Amino acid sequence: MMIALTGASGLVGRFLLAGLPGPVTVLGRRALPGHGFRPWDLTGPAPDLAGVDTLIHAAFSHVPGRYRGGEGDDPRGFLQANLDGTRHLFDAAAEAGVTRIQFLSSRAVFDGAPDATPLTEDRPPDAASLYGQVKAVAEAHLFAMPLIGQCLRATGVYGPGPDHKWRDLFADYLAGRPIAPRRGTEVHGADLVAAAHLLQGSAERGAFHLSDLLLDRHDLLTEVQNLTRCPHAPPPPSDRPVNPLVCQRLPMLGWCPGGMARLRADLPAMLPRD
Repeated sequence: MMIALTGASGLVGRFLLAGLPGPVTVLGRRALPGHGFRPWDLTGPAPDLAGVDTLIHAAFSHVPGRYRGGEGDDPRGFLQANLDGTRHLFDAAAEAGVTRIQFLSSRAVFDGAPDATPLTEDRPPDAASLYGQVKAVAEAHLFAMPLIGQCLRATGVYGPGPDHKWRDLFADYLAGRPIAPRRGTEVHGADLVAAAHLLQGSAERGAFHLSDLLLDRHDLLTEVQNLTRCPHAPPPPSDRPVNPLVCQRLPMLGWCPGGMARLRADLPAMLPRD
């Protein structure tokens, strides 16, 4: 089976590239050592998808460090790249005979839902941000196609790496800079890879939720404090409500994320080095 992956150098794509079994062909602007390569860009023509069985679409064009609000001051360009580019890619995949598309979506398809709303997989999207709206419309386009379309609605993805999501947060905390209280839902990149691999053996279609931890910065930075003996106090716990992302379909297929044990195991590798 040939797997083609977009966004392989991104935060989530690097987990997929490193963790998926078997050869993976990179679709992107530049080749990555040890992998097949076919040139492609979100704003350009469709890539060569001949012989591809599974397309995993994890590429996304945005202002660095921002997803919601990632359009910056160019919402039109954001839409052309991420919505038009994604639809063109999906259409080209269908024409090339690709049998399965896995699309990295987001819990942001529900970011307009009121507080205390359980976000279940059968709930219609309710996106307020342009980011969430793009993901929701791209999902609908995929669901209407005559192939196996699987949308992985992931929450925040964490894990070790040179540019991991908490790099600046940890540096600020250890330097004694003020940290605003916050909490959110998280899933480890390895657990996302496990879900993608699991779904490649399934004919199930539609949306699949990926979430593991409801994590407060107070608790996360307390773990960092215990590891580093940092003298600075973590921020107080957040009182911000967080709608739960309810995961039902993947656990029924055998998916079991790593929880706090996985977080604690990888946290030392995520701390700044002197």
